[in-house]
Amino acid sequence: MPSRIAKLAATCAAVSLVATPVLAEKASQLVDINGSMGRDAEYQLRERGFAHVSTHKNDIGYVYSYWWDEADDDCVNVEVYDGRVMTINDASDQDCGHHKGNAGAAVAAVAGAAILGALLSHKSHHHEDNQHHEDRDAELAYERGYTDGLYHHPFHNPDRESAYVNGYHAGVSERQANAEHHYGRGGHAQVARFKDLQGARAAGGMSELERRGFRQVDNFTSGNTRYSIQWQPQSRQCVQVTIADGRLYDLRDIGRHPKCR
Repeated sequence: MPSRIAKLAATCAAVSLVATPVLAEKASQLVDINGSMGRDAEYQLRERGFAHVSTHKNDIGYVYSYWWDEADDDCVNVEVYDGRVMTINDASDQDCGHHKGNAGAAVAAVAGAAILGALLSHKSHHHEDNQHHEDRDAELAYERGYTDGLYHHPFHNPDRESAYVNGYHAGVSERQANAEHHYGRGGHAQVARFKDLQGARAAGGMSELERRGFRQVDNFTSGNTRYSIQWQPQSRQCVQVTIADGRLYDLRDIGRHPKCR
């Protein structure tokens, strides 16, 4: 009898070990990484069992990366701005290339999991509420818009779907961020570099622009912000420089200006 009880107890213990799932390390357990430099956060995530899946940018400077913990079946999204981690959020399995999220399941039921992977390339952070649409048709419309915007296809929304519009804007934003190194010139046209001066101290940055052949042709102020219009006659570049807090906050080629000639 005692041996039967011992065997039963051992069996129950074994079943209990099998039945108890490993708790996934959710975003709420990673808050200690907030505020750290991006490279340090990457090290911490790898130490905790996460593997990098993908990274996305937008045109206002935010970088979003997705990380997957295979052992815990968990996906998180890390938001970085100016080199530091701002937030870490839970993301759907779909965002990490797996197909267990609500939107993913809805589409998979119709299209199949293999097709789903090819169809849905946008991520949850592309949505304003950081959530995929639960409605299958809305999610697919968003994806069409995102793909058109990302690959510079013409805006085409015959059904006037708001999800398509939002997706298109998200795609355009990411395309512009991915091409931030480009100066908009084709072929063998010579251009003067200026984008690398973003964030530079105003005095040194303006002197460097002059060294590169730019000359100021106009300037104006708005509140505490100063704007300088710079013209490079050899490359015919017309650049607007925004100066705030003593630094070159933004530099962009505006194409034309009455005094750029």
